[in-house]
Amino acid sequence: MSDEVWRRDEVESPCVKICVIQPESGLCTGCLRSMDEIAAWSRMTRDERREIMASLPGRQNLLTRRRGGPAGRRRSG
Repeated sequence: MSDEVWRRDEVESPCVKICVIQPESGLCTGCLRSMDEIAAWSRMTRDERREIMASLPGRQNLLTRRRGGPAGRRRSG
């Protein structure tokens, strides 16, 4: 049996299995997609998926940084 049967010509999901939606941005901290994009992913066209994939790197700065951990506990003065 040929491997050709299992090949698909579609854009793969950017999911990295870190599924946490940040309330401030509405984006998943793992893949940077919105909940609407995640829910519709399987119904999107190849071009729609590629458009979203191209926009993901620019979304990283939309996530607000948490101020926990040692750096968040440091006090000046």
